[in-house]
Amino acid sequence: MKQPFEIAVEQHGATVLRVCRAVLGATADADDAWSETFLAALRAWPDLDADTNVEAWLVRVAHRKAIDVTRARARRAVPVEHPAVDAVSTDGVPGPEPELWDAVAGLPERQRLAVAYHYLGGLTHRETADLIGGTAAAVRRAAADGIKTLRRTVAARQTGGEAP
Repeated sequence: MKQPFEIAVEQHGATVLRVCRAVLGATADADDAWSETFLAALRAWPDLDADTNVEAWLVRVAHRKAIDVTRARARRAVPVEHPAVDAVSTDGVPGPEPELWDAVAGLPERQRLAVAYHYLGGLTHRETADLIGGTAAAVRRAAADGIKTLRRTVAARQTGGEAP
């Protein structure tokens, strides 16, 4: 039996938000992608199979919505150069420091997506490979390289050194 939609939002909302923020940055665009994800999910909810992995399905929907936002960014002017970013979101889900989001945003795209979908979205390397292309081994390597770069960047910032 499929759970009520509200329960799915409560259980997986934070994961979807982390994925949106990792792909789009800690901006209003990520919040918009989160909202669009759950609007699309609500529309498709009645037809969803009862045995579907809801979290993986929502992360896939979020991936597609993030792509839509990225494409829309290219077609519109940005009203401000650097919008304010809160360390804690308005939905009460604690978020990492803005510097960490900047470090994630600075990763090469493939590493950023591999980190976002695997570590923040909870997808397997195989599921992540299905989303971004390539093999599970290549995604595993990209995710490991991304985490290694993030660790070096955070360590350098904590010691006052220069980030890689």
